[in-house]
Amino acid sequence: MKVFTIGFTKKSARRFFELLCKSGAKCVVDVRLNNVSQLAGFAKKDDLAYFLKEICGMEYVHLPELAPTQEMLDEYKKQRGDWKTYETRFLALMKQRRIEVTVPKEMIADGCLLCSEDKAHHCHRRLVAEYLKQHWSDVDIAHLG
Repeated sequence: MKVFTIGFTKKSARRFFELLCKSGAKCVVDVRLNNVSQLAGFAKKDDLAYFLKEICGMEYVHLPELAPTQEMLDEYKKQRGDWKTYETRFLALMKQRRIEVTVPKEMIADGCLLCSEDKAHHCHRRLVAEYLKQHWSDVDIAHLG
C-alpha cells in the first residue's frame, strides 16, 4: 500500500496541485486539527475539497483522529516546545487511539496525508505514516513535500 504525505505551506497552489496530480494518490486525507483557518488559503477544508475534485479528480476526507490535541499543538508551536517531547507524546496518543485498528486501511491506501508543515521532517503526518507502516507493515511512504 502506498501512502503519500504533503504539506501546503511555502507552496503555490500550482505546485501543490501538480505534486498531488502527478503522485498517483487517489484521495487526500487531511490530518490537521484545524482545517478552516484563514491562514490556510487554498487549503481550507471546503475550498480544498472543491479544488481536489476539479483539478485532480481526487476525494477529500478529514480525519482529526490523526491529529494532535490542541494542547499538544499549543505546547509545541506557541510555547516553542521540544520536538522530541512532542513526538513522544503524539506517538503515545496514536497508540492510545489505536489508529492502526480504528482507521480503515482502505481510507489510507493510496491516499496522501495532508497537513500544513512544508517539510515532513518535523511534522506529525510523517509520524502517522511511520506509525501505520510499523503496524500494517505493507506501507510504502512517499513524501511529496
